[in-house]
Amino acid sequence: MRKFAVSAATLLCAAWAALAPARAEEIVAYVSISKQTLTVTVDNMSVYVWPISTARRGYVTPKGHLKVQSMHKTTYSRLFNNAPMPFTIFYDGHYGIHGTTDVKKLGQPASAGCVRPHPENARFLFELVQKHGPKSLAVVVEG
Repeated sequence: MRKFAVSAATLLCAAWAALAPARAEEIVAYVSISKQTLTVTVDNMSVYVWPISTARRGYVTPKGHLKVQSMHKTTYSRLFNNAPMPFTIFYDGHYGIHGTTDVKKLGQPASAGCVRPHPENARFLFELVQKHGPKSLAVVVEG
């Protein structure tokens, strides 16, 4: 009987395959306003935790269990001087998750109410949801 050595890379690939988005049934974006983090879970397994910015003083980030209303790869805020909002997933009127150019403020309140991760993280989430359809994503925003 032959023994086979399994490399760390092989194990990592196998673990990633188990989490592969191709089989995702449910994607949840957990937003913690108090921690300023966005945790992405796929089929109840935590996959990513990213720093974000939510509402700064004088603004509010709506809380609750929310569903996707629309998605836009590129859009601009008509409310805030045409500010760029890359990879936007709208979930409550004009509130949504979208990339920010103000990455130095990630991890602290800095938005006018939207949830703002790094643009690459917003892109990843956008593409994951796009691949499985907007109904696959639940957005949970908690204090």
